Amino acid sequence: MRRVKQTNEESKQRISMNEVPRFLPDYKTGLTKKQVEQRQEEGLTNLAVDTSFKSVKQIIFENTFTYFNLIFLILGLLLCLVQSYKNLTFLPIVIANTVIGIVQEIRSKKVLDELNVLNVTHAAVVRDGQEELVNTEDLVLDDIVIFKSGDQISADAVVVEGEVQVNESLLTGESNEIAKTSDSPLMSGSFVVSGQCHARLEKVGADSYISKLTLEAKSMGKEEQSEMVQSLNKLVKWIGILIIPIGLALFSQSFFLNGNSFAESVVSMEAALIGMIPEGLYLLTTVALALSAVRLAKQKVLLHNMKSIETLARVNVLCVDKTGTITENTMAVQKLIDVTQNQPLSPQSESAKLISDFCQNMSSDNATMNALQAYFTKGEQRKAISFTPFSSVEKFSSVTFEEGTYILGAPEMVLREDFGQFSEGIQAYAEKGYRVLVFGQYEGVLTDKVLIEKVRPISYILLSNPIRKEAYDTFRYFAEQEVEIKVISGDNPLTVSTVAQEAGVAGSENYVDAATLIDREMALEALKTKTVFGRVTPEQKKLFVELLKEAGNTVAMTGDGVNDILAMKEADCSIAMASGNEATVHASQVVLLESDFSKMPSVVLEGRQVVNNIERSSSLFLVKNIFSFLMSLFAVIFSITYPLQPSQITLISLFTIGIPSFFLALEPNKKRIEGRFLPNVLSKAFPGGFTDMLVVAALVVCGTILQLSKTDISTTATLLLIVVGFMVLYKISQPLNQFRRKLIAGCMFGMVFASLSFSGLFSLSGISPTSLLLLAMLFFTAESIFRLLTELTEKTGLFIQEKTYKTLSWEKVKAHYSRLFFDEKE
Repeated sequence: MRRVKQTNEESKQRISMNEVPRFLPDYKTGLTKKQVEQRQEEGLTNLAVDTSFKSVKQIIFENTFTYFNLIFLILGLLLCLVQSYKNLTFLPIVIANTVIGIVQEIRSKKVLDELNVLNVTHAAVVRDGQEELVNTEDLVLDDIVIFKSGDQISADAVVVEGEVQVNESLLTGESNEIAKTSDSPLMSGSFVVSGQCHARLEKVGADSYISKLTLEAKSMGKEEQSEMVQSLNKLVKWIGILIIPIGLALFSQSFFLNGNSFAESVVSMEAALIGMIPEGLYLLTTVALALSAVRLAKQKVLLHNMKSIETLARVNVLCVDKTGTITENTMAVQKLIDVTQNQPLSPQSESAKLISDFCQNMSSDNATMNALQAYFTKGEQRKAISFTPFSSVEKFSSVTFEEGTYILGAPEMVLREDFGQFSEGIQAYAEKGYRVLVFGQYEGVLTDKVLIEKVRPISYILLSNPIRKEAYDTFRYFAEQEVEIKVISGDNPLTVSTVAQEAGVAGSENYVDAATLIDREMALEALKTKTVFGRVTPEQKKLFVELLKEAGNTVAMTGDGVNDILAMKEADCSIAMASGNEATVHASQVVLLESDFSKMPSVVLEGRQVVNNIERSSSLFLVKNIFSFLMSLFAVIFSITYPLQPSQITLISLFTIGIPSFFLALEPNKKRIEGRFLPNVLSKAFPGGFTDMLVVAALVVCGTILQLSKTDISTTATLLLIVVGFMVLYKISQPLNQFRRKLIAGCMFGMVFASLSFSGLFSLSGISPTSLLLLAMLFFTAESIFRLLTELTEKTGLFIQEKTYKTLSWEKVKAHYSRLFFDEKE
């Protein structure tokens, strides 16, 4: 049964570590079963103190007790007070919005929680003298845990045996590798780069360093949100601020200045406020994001935060590693080559036996060493005096036997100044797509992880990863979508280039050795012209992502190794392969649980569908909000009574906004996202909202002059808003397809049916011939105004181009409008 993560209240009930006797078990035996049970009873387990997902109680509370629900409740009570019950038609919609939001978010939570079980991390622990694999949350205080390369330190610990190289960059920001030997502390949240050790857990759960950092981060504010959500929050914030003074002004002007009754003043004021509140916009966004997360979950794609959906949709540069992305994560030795004779050697040769002894004295903490140990199995059983584990920085490892020290690693890093003597032969193998390692004898005594003396090469080891079957189609898709690919790898640049060309990466013939990029300027220039980067250090990967972002790109980074983490944390969106190490999976925003890179196109398309559809539907909501806001100002300034009633606003919203926006938000949408969210939405909503305000204002003025009744004006205004609403819906639905035609036709039919069948409920009545004539005139006027305003906003680009805001000048504005109005050529 799955254990629930620990809340802050539950953590307070745990027995303090200072109040319990400590166990100091031998690293070979670990804790006994009885001791583990005792720790569990004391609550000293490694349960997390925080969770990324809301509880059901939180979901219900946050969806029910909102600011706008409070406003709607007050408005409803006021309508009951004046006995205007038919204008309560907005309440069922508000209740439905709340219920749907709660149900959908709970359903999404259930799916994501179940999927998260597949992504649970494990730790190797020694108990009762036996090594076993347990969930990290089942670890207890004083457990003996085995940490090896790629593992993330799951709780604060101290090394009791062995040696590891640890990177604490996720905690301290420093990317240097730190050697940890006996009695050295291990900080939870850091990760092991190389080596293996046994460590005793000193602090677990809420007491661990990473838990304290998590709580501190939570106290500083909520998680960073996407541009779309930030824009919606800003919009709702300003609406929430404005409706109070506007509502008071409308009521005061209607009751005190215009002499209307208390009931009439309340009703007209509420109609304006209801029109200003985007009651369904938050529901739409919540449902669309939740359904998107569920659809991705069914494809075995786990989202660690919702921001990544929008970010992926905007990505225009995708940085990928060779291993695990272009190629399979498995590696195999293909050949062993004698350096002097340039001939293949058999697995039974003396060189192969020496390499076998070298490998058997190393821990199998990475894919390369696993491949070497699987191939070289027949050695002389030599015992190492000392060894140096592989490092992603130095790119070599060493073993010292009685007869000498041997080095295995990347040719450039091992041979150094002698590399030129062997470069031709190495390059020939690299051109065939092999990854080349050099095995040689060190002509000196290795006392540090720095090679000073020469290395005499003995043999080349040729390895390869099979290219993923789906890689070609995946990269072709990204090329069609104008998403630039940057292949960033620690391997030989020529090898990576060859593999990338076979996988169909556009421009992969342009490669560079990152070791030659000694400063930011050189790196920036290379990023402009090169596609493949080889011999890249973890720090350089991070630098490349930084430079790409500074150039205005939205950057996604994929990876599966600890050397990818720094760059993944820097990227706008990070994607991890679940087959990679735990630290990489935890540091990412998106996890491909089946490690299938071919899922990336569908993830990007999912993001585009969500953002494009929410953007389009938001435009429908804002038309009503813009109209109500402008009409309220008009009413206050010119001392007129707001012409509509709440029930009429509900009718208009239902069939021109609510129903169509919901169905449009679920429609497939592959269009690439351009521009910023809020300017895009406003540019589409402004023509309709401003047109509504102009024609209704004209109707009110003309109606006053012609002495039309209030019911004539309100019904005519409703009909005008319905017409303009369908104009906006038609425009936003371009280009039309069969689904959109049916949707528009269905909404029109629903509008006619509701208007005729429930005319009393929606405060609709027959209008006079004068009103009918005025309606016809304003209809044609509305069509012309809407068309003109739409053309203006589309041609200027002032609302939808981010760069325009940054470089805008009065001269550019005058020149643009001159071309626009006088039809000059661009």
